[in-house]
Amino acid sequence: MSELVLKYSGWGHDADLQVIHADVLMEIDGEVLIDEPMCVDVGLPALLLSIVEDVEPDRWAEASEWHRVPFVICGCGDPECRGYSFRVRHREGGLLELTELDERQGRSPRELDSYLIPRAQYAAQVRAIGEQFLRFTEGLDYRPYYADTVKTVKELLQRTVSI
Repeated sequence: MSELVLKYSGWGHDADLQVIHADVLMEIDGEVLIDEPMCVDVGLPALLLSIVEDVEPDRWAEASEWHRVPFVICGCGDPECRGYSFRVRHREGGLLELTELDERQGRSPRELDSYLIPRAQYAAQVRAIGEQFLRFTEGLDYRPYYADTVKTVKELLQRTVSI
């Protein structure tokens, strides 16, 4: 089993682009996979959904397909520009299989590394990020591309409350 560290800090709102940024740290077994400022609101609903369902990213998905957007993407808010793509599969024994993918338009993604992570550990860290997001966006003049981002985050947090 792998040890996951997933933290978002230094939250910011780009009022012109209407995206939320954060400094993203993702570390598995001491290996840093992500350590940079990224757009986090576009992929946050998919990240939260991955606590309870399998997710398969598609960097070229439409906004209405929020469940397929990579968890973190380029600071411009466009997943087509750049993103970190992960597939999540639920396994027996309270584990999640997290697979890092190199997505290629029109072709199957190339699998990079795969990790087995305790679902409870994953859920606690992802839920904390969702709660931070809601606190941060409260009172902001925030009009995301996917208009139901805040509503969807709230619903998914409720759906994952027992995990």
